[in-house]
Amino acid sequence: MTETEQRYARVGSGFASRLAGVGPERWTAPTPCSDWDVRSLVAHVVTTHWRIEGTAGREADTSGDLVAQWQEASVAVSDALADPERASAIRGGMFGEQTFESVVSRLLCSDTLYHTWDLARATGQDEELDQDAVEKSLAFLTPMDEAIRRPGGFAPKVEPSADATLQTRWLNFGGRSA
Repeated sequence: MTETEQRYARVGSGFASRLAGVGPERWTAPTPCSDWDVRSLVAHVVTTHWRIEGTAGREADTSGDLVAQWQEASVAVSDALADPERASAIRGGMFGEQTFESVVSRLLCSDTLYHTWDLARATGQDEELDQDAVEKSLAFLTPMDEAIRRPGGFAPKVEPSADATLQTRWLNFGGRSA
């Protein structure tokens, strides 16, 4: 199992555990992503997985069982990572051409990790994230600082305190106040 497969498994497991903790009354709760409630945030994560996995045009059904849809999308990404041919397939995108494994390692892990925190915050769950994944996400995103701050992307950075933890610095970089 590659480092990316292992990290994606940890990140996905973190999201799944927070998703399992969403009670029926919390699906309409607001999230730190001001345009989304919990249901639309989870739908975004599922749809992003399908887009990166390569199932063109597949969208999450927000009226359906988003927990089952998450499981299906997550398994599809894991299966693709485990297949050397699919993992090494070149993909184009906003960050240029790179392998599927690289897109998952850099973009999908980062996106899922941020939204794991958003989901935890919105539903009153454990907000502590995988520190190795946070560190790798920050290393990936930092060089693209201003390029990712656009409508539909990241909010302006929040200046972290001098004694901020790695996770807090990462959250602040992503425009979130911890």
